Amino acid sequence: MKVVLFCGGLGMRMREGTNNAPKPMAMIGDRPLLWHVMRYYAHFGHTDFILALGYGAAVVKDYFLHYDETLSNDFTLVGGNRDVQLFSTDITDWNITFIDTGLKATIGERLMRVRKYVEDEPMFLANYADTLTDAPLPEMVERFRTSEATVSMLAVPPVSTHHVVEMGDDGSVSRVRDFRELMTWENGGYFIMRPQIFDALREGEDMVPHAFDRLIPDRKLLAQQYDGFWRAVDTFKDRAEMEEAYNGGNCPWMLWDSARRPVVPAQRS
Repeated sequence: MKVVLFCGGLGMRMREGTNNAPKPMAMIGDRPLLWHVMRYYAHFGHTDFILALGYGAAVVKDYFLHYDETLSNDFTLVGGNRDVQLFSTDITDWNITFIDTGLKATIGERLMRVRKYVEDEPMFLANYADTLTDAPLPEMVERFRTSEATVSMLAVPPVSTHHVVEMGDDGSVSRVRDFRELMTWENGGYFIMRPQIFDALREGEDMVPHAFDRLIPDRKLLAQQYDGFWRAVDTFKDRAEMEEAYNGGNCPWMLWDSARRPVVPAQRS
């Protein structure tokens, strides 16, 4: 299936100092955040990508036009010259289409502007370029395939370090609990779509909530709950935490790299 990735955000909360790179190009280890998202899909055999670009489009294009396989693969340098023999590769089987969808377009408008590349597909995948997960994509696709939904979305528990305070009218506190204990779910992206989504999109509106609101009355929006690893890398702090996880070899989202996935202790019989 084709994969549409929304790469147009300015990423104001991600910036450090004078770094003006778009958010999808924030580095985690030797590769940008966007690469990690693409690698997740490629792990499951989905290597036909459509990048809906906006702010920093030139940075994204330049990165892939000058892609260096040696940064994330072992290799032998033969005779001390430029004869490089790679042991493995990342993107040789990837097909990447770069589409400038406008500097200030909403997610819904970006999707509309890549319509011609996916509207003949029975289903296609779409996602934000700043979220990481280890969710079981084949199972999600199969559940969607057997449904009558137009869109499937990953539903994840809220990610917050804050606490919820329950109190009376006089201000007396009756309970303080972790935000994640609330019986609520948030939009985690990792969308699976049928072309009928384009019937719900409008110029000047966004995909969430406007287009999705049009799907709800006919029960055409499917949520797939997942309480495993999921993380939106929105801020510099988020990126620093993912960088720390990468350096510590604790990367649940890197399904393609057994050396960096956390080891799950064996169950005692």
